[in-house]
Amino acid sequence: MASSLLDSRVKLRHISCFLEVTRQGGVVAASQALGLSQPAVSKSIAELEELLATPLFDRSGRRLVLTHQGEIFARHAMVAAAAIRDGMDSMDASRSSQAVVRLGALPTVEVEVVPRAVATFSRSPLACRVHVESGPSSHMLAMLRNGKLDFIVGRLASPEVMNGLLFEHLYSEQLTFAVRPGHPLARRRPLSFREIEPYPMLLPPADAIIRSIVDSLFIAGGVADIRFEIETVSNGFARAFTLANDAIWTISRSVVAHDLKIGQLVALALDTSASHGPVGITMRANEQLSVVTAAMMDAVREAAAAVARDSGD
Repeated sequence: MASSLLDSRVKLRHISCFLEVTRQGGVVAASQALGLSQPAVSKSIAELEELLATPLFDRSGRRLVLTHQGEIFARHAMVAAAAIRDGMDSMDASRSSQAVVRLGALPTVEVEVVPRAVATFSRSPLACRVHVESGPSSHMLAMLRNGKLDFIVGRLASPEVMNGLLFEHLYSEQLTFAVRPGHPLARRRPLSFREIEPYPMLLPPADAIIRSIVDSLFIAGGVADIRFEIETVSNGFARAFTLANDAIWTISRSVVAHDLKIGQLVALALDTSASHGPVGITMRANEQLSVVTAAMMDAVREAAAAVARDSGD
């Protein structure tokens, strides 16, 4: 029977007629409810029973009653019909102004991955309103737990804050220290971490995921005292300040990849290989995703794969 259930000859009309006859207890009432002729409904039931190679109804009484095999099939047929209705409802919702996907974009991904993903999603049949939240990790994790975000894209948070959450790894990347092309350290090779101490430093705030990684690089590199620290999660501000001053911007490489490629910014010749870390999707555990949220996640996966290819990771 299992192979028959997968037979392409089993049509939606077979399932619809079967379920309606089951509800109505007869072909006549079912045909009226479905707006079909009695012979059409009877034919669909007969075809289904032939395909399943078993009688589904006991026809000995005035009302049609399910056989044991019919009861088994009815349970699965009802689940299948409910799933189809849910899918249709989700499609309708995705086309209405009420449907919205809410995602959090950490600085790591808000320049390349998320813009690409939103552009891809906007061209899909499931396109709907998208809300993109940015900010420090702690802020967005709180929004995720409170149901104000559907998922977050960015670096993996520390284990102690991941309780009840799941992380899907998409790619890995490392940090870079970016400066304007005319910066005194821009062309110096080799370069030690101690040599960056006299310059203003744009850093992620204390609660940002990558801050502990930056601090570890400083400790390993013997950095004792940064002259002037500026904490920010604003890529726009950091970029503008870096271009106008001798500041050093510590940021995930993908954020400044385009600027580095066109020579707008320069990566200092510092060893940041120890900062290599996972970037991906953080979501609530055991969450049943809506159709539109799942589609947005697929767009993020596609965009992340493209960014990883471009960067050679």
